[in-house]
Amino acid sequence: MEQFSGYSIHEPTSISSLSVDAQGLQNQIDQLSGFSDAPAPAVTRVLYTHKDVLARRYVKNLMGIAGLSVREDAVGNIFGRWDGSEPELAAVATGSHIDAIPYSGKYDGVVGVLGAIEAINVLKRSGFKPRRPLEVILFTSEEPTRFGISCLGSRLLSGSENLANTLKTITDSQNISFLDAARSAGYAKDENDLSSVFLKKGTYSAFVELHIEQGPILEDEGISIGIVTAIAAPASLRVEFEGNGGHAGAVLMPNRNDAGLAAAELALAVEKHVLESGSIDTVGTVGILELHPGAINSIPSKSHIEIDTRDIDEERRNQVIDKIHETAIRITKTRGVKLSGFHVINQDPPAPSDEAVINAMETATKELNLTSKLMISRAYHDSLFMARVSPMGMIFIPCYKGYSHKPEEFSSIEDMSNGVKVLAFTLAKLSLQ
Repeated sequence: MEQFSGYSIHEPTSISSLSVDAQGLQNQIDQLSGFSDAPAPAVTRVLYTHKDVLARRYVKNLMGIAGLSVREDAVGNIFGRWDGSEPELAAVATGSHIDAIPYSGKYDGVVGVLGAIEAINVLKRSGFKPRRPLEVILFTSEEPTRFGISCLGSRLLSGSENLANTLKTITDSQNISFLDAARSAGYAKDENDLSSVFLKKGTYSAFVELHIEQGPILEDEGISIGIVTAIAAPASLRVEFEGNGGHAGAVLMPNRNDAGLAAAELALAVEKHVLESGSIDTVGTVGILELHPGAINSIPSKSHIEIDTRDIDEERRNQVIDKIHETAIRITKTRGVKLSGFHVINQDPPAPSDEAVINAMETATKELNLTSKLMISRAYHDSLFMARVSPMGMIFIPCYKGYSHKPEEFSSIEDMSNGVKVLAFTLAKLSLQ
């Protein structure tokens, strides 16, 4: 059997020596899901809540058991490090997130954190000794649930000064500031300047994230591993219309300036403009539509709509955004309403995976005799921002019917075990370069 290139591992030396404690990993996932503000099988775990703090403590304990040295930064990104034979070299990193949107599942992100710790255990059990350090990262708040900012921890790590400034003043729906929430969880302490979180480019020689696909392709095609070639560019829009409102019975149809219908028309236009792009990679979603005053017998005087649009092609996505804006302006004229707000909340570029990381993942799947497929990630991940710090790659594993962000989310022990093996082999190969 072939050994890891560059340096041999200690006995046992073959790829078959990569033994995953799959049932142990499943047990850990089940235990972590218990730190939730929703009853099982759903999981709700929101940034800096008591359950989030307990879940973080659980993961830090697992890192310690694995023999990793643990540190945390000012916003709660958690790092578990295994020093290599040349600890001064840039480390190879892996990881994901454990926060969960309301009433979601227990595998999203979690497989990439607990699976990463298990990958380290796999390598240690095999006798492997890394050259470069290996580091497991638990990223703070990949989900935008509490403060409306996706990938908060990894964005900061990538050096976003705008975000660091925004976090000084931003509040949640209960008017609790980010800094107060962080301090309640034991972070930020006396710090108002969050630039201490920033990583220099080159801090890591590579970053690899293991994740459930969150789509049905791998399961439908019977393929074990997805090798991500790029992450699509996400953008978020927030739009507000204002009309006149009025009594639902007394105001005749020709005399109405209905902010609710303006929002509904824009929602349909989102679908139209996305389909007109001509690419299957262009997607758009209206995830929030709120009406004021929200009474059945009152014509809406205000509407609030939030739009998510993504594409692997940044220019094509931006053209869709422009068309949505143009349509919103046209609707104000045809319906006699006011466009009181059109805000682009974020407009991130796509992130291509690094060729060397892709090659390492492909080599791993071949050595393990696993089927694989090159594919695009249409969901964003922390890897989108880690690509600004280091070469990046992602490993996808199948999930049941592509379900995610719902309690039915599920990945089998076999699929998780395959993913952990590919991750372990990839980390080993990259750590020897």
